[in-house]
Amino acid sequence: MNILFCCEFYAPSVGGIQEVMQQIAERLVSRGHDVTVATSHLPTRTFTELNRVRIVEFDVSGNFVKGMDGEVTQYQRFVSAGAFDVVLINMAQQWTFDALIPILSEVPSRKILIPCGFSCLYEPSYAAYFLQMPDILRQFDHLVFHASDYRDICFAKKCGITRFSIIPNGASETEFAVENDPAFRKRWGISDQEWLFLTVGAFTVDKGHLDLLKAYVACDFDGQASVLLINANTYSGEARAKTSTASSSIQDPHQNIAAIETRRNRNTGREVLSRTYRTLTTFMTGKSPDHDQPPFQEEMQSLLEQLNRPGTKKRVMLIDLPRLELVQAYMNADLFVFASHIEYSPLVLFEAAAAGTAFLSAQVGNAYEIAEWTGAGMIGPSFINKRGYTRIDSKRFAEQWVQLMKDEEGRRELGRNGKRNWASRFTWEHIAQQYEYVLQLVCTTPIVAGEAFRRG
Repeated sequence: MNILFCCEFYAPSVGGIQEVMQQIAERLVSRGHDVTVATSHLPTRTFTELNRVRIVEFDVSGNFVKGMDGEVTQYQRFVSAGAFDVVLINMAQQWTFDALIPILSEVPSRKILIPCGFSCLYEPSYAAYFLQMPDILRQFDHLVFHASDYRDICFAKKCGITRFSIIPNGASETEFAVENDPAFRKRWGISDQEWLFLTVGAFTVDKGHLDLLKAYVACDFDGQASVLLINANTYSGEARAKTSTASSSIQDPHQNIAAIETRRNRNTGREVLSRTYRTLTTFMTGKSPDHDQPPFQEEMQSLLEQLNRPGTKKRVMLIDLPRLELVQAYMNADLFVFASHIEYSPLVLFEAAAAGTAFLSAQVGNAYEIAEWTGAGMIGPSFINKRGYTRIDSKRFAEQWVQLMKDEEGRRELGRNGKRNWASRFTWEHIAQQYEYVLQLVCTTPIVAGEAFRRG
């Protein structure tokens, strides 16, 4: 098959959608298919092909609601004139999908959409956008969802859409095939006697780091020393992109400027936060999308100072690990914790399972389903507001956090369950086979003249 993937960002950009698209694209190429990716122009991208996947950039930004600027017409012509058997678009509410809305009927290829959660479904500014969404969805030959019960699939079902598949996310069988490196803790100044907690997510309001810190403060570990590692998950560069199949060697952690600053200043609170945030360009300040909270940087600084004060037996490290070191962080952690406000199907929970590490997560996206599928984790007390954003109950979340740590055998059993179930069902190789099946099905199902493709 000649396949076109359309996604707002792609390698060397780092993020959930980028990871899914790269993992699937490269595996489809290895299975004999031609794959092209249409994506945003990035100044840091110095290649037009990566691991035999062709990359075509367009200088476009925005979406249907905010307006789109740049090479919109060029992109529309590229998709509508391309000799692709099938076009797969990942995520609504961004330009590679929204720019095609006016010309969907002119695209000759079969069309598949991964709605990717409809994160703005409850936003008033997107009301008109979603009013027309039922008609838009009906122009696609097939939809793919990552969750069996979330706002996007529920929306589609209410619209009478029946031609869809549920394909979960996963984690890399190559990255997580490495052995646990016992020197990891020493490299990062973490004692073997300290409990190590890990969370992964960009330093933005909606990754819930502030809520997680409040829960961490409330945890009573009976004097047990512990470290909370907050990884920004921004480390990319062409080095990772060009070695996406991950060798077993560990990159030198001293190459990571942000990590070095964090290690040197891990006990200074405000200095850690300000220096790390200056280094990591993903940090954003301001109000969260639900406008319930004021700017949070000062409160973060205060909590870091409190936690990193000598004698507390708790400390926080803000860090940005190279990917191979992050895999080791997953493997060496005693518990993965996650308090994000908005997600669809968070890859970090699959990665915790792949590492054999139990997780405690907010009820965000389909986290509860991932916990059931993998058997690797538990869902902490959470509530979801009218705009669809999740917040943990920090005090009760802390209580469950403590309970998990006191139940060492139960926690280890969760980790064993997760690794076993991930290996059998949630590797990218296994998931790529499911995508290949859907793509081939869509391409080979006859279209009745005058009717759209239908599949029950």
